[in-house]
Amino acid sequence: MTSAHSALSALSVFVTGTDTEIGKTFVSSALLRGFVREGLKAAAMKPIAAGAFVLNGELHNEDADQLDAASNVLLPPDMRTPYLLKEPAAPHIAAALENVAFDIEHIVACHRQALTRADVVVVEGVGGFRVPLTATRDTADLAVALKLPVVLVVGLRLGCINHALLTAEAIAARGLTLAGWVANRVDPDMTFPDENIASIREHLAREHHAPLLGIVPHLSPASAELAAERLDIPRLLQTLRDAQR
Repeated sequence: MTSAHSALSALSVFVTGTDTEIGKTFVSSALLRGFVREGLKAAAMKPIAAGAFVLNGELHNEDADQLDAASNVLLPPDMRTPYLLKEPAAPHIAAALENVAFDIEHIVACHRQALTRADVVVVEGVGGFRVPLTATRDTADLAVALKLPVVLVVGLRLGCINHALLTAEAIAARGLTLAGWVANRVDPDMTFPDENIASIREHLAREHHAPLLGIVPHLSPASAELAAERLDIPRLLQTLRDAQR
């Protein structure tokens, strides 16, 4: 891709997880690093972020800052994160405390603008796939409105098989493509990790034709650059291009 591309030619992917605190931002950052390695202009969106702090007179969010650090195209803060909330709580709770009403169409408009600035845009969801945003809409509705293929981050810990299969079913039920999944070793002491990965891999391949894009080991300190080396970025890019046709 060249820099003289249209929004229609830009690629994008929605990253969700089996739960909160399972490395969704870390894997999103690794994807961004991988795209940059492929010579692409990569930008990130974290449309909704709860838990902001003031730094040098400006509101920041740790996840959004991590995504920016992994990108080589920085979006304006209000485009990258249209809704930045101070309270570190579930989005609909934080929004109620701050009298904020989420407008999914506004997020879609920001995403449309982001596509004109980069070759690929990684959109990280908030929490799991069905976190409530309003009384009637959730993050699954956001993914549907964006019309994006989904990458599922599976945090490897006890219970992850059930969480992975349920989330994959929810993604399919919304008519979305599961472009692949990433196994992330969040619990270094988990027993039988290889067997768990094999089980999830078999089910997701058979039921959703979703490939395992990589296994990210427990890294201390965390390094998105090293994690990117464990991901099959070319395969994901091909899937995203195929989905666009």
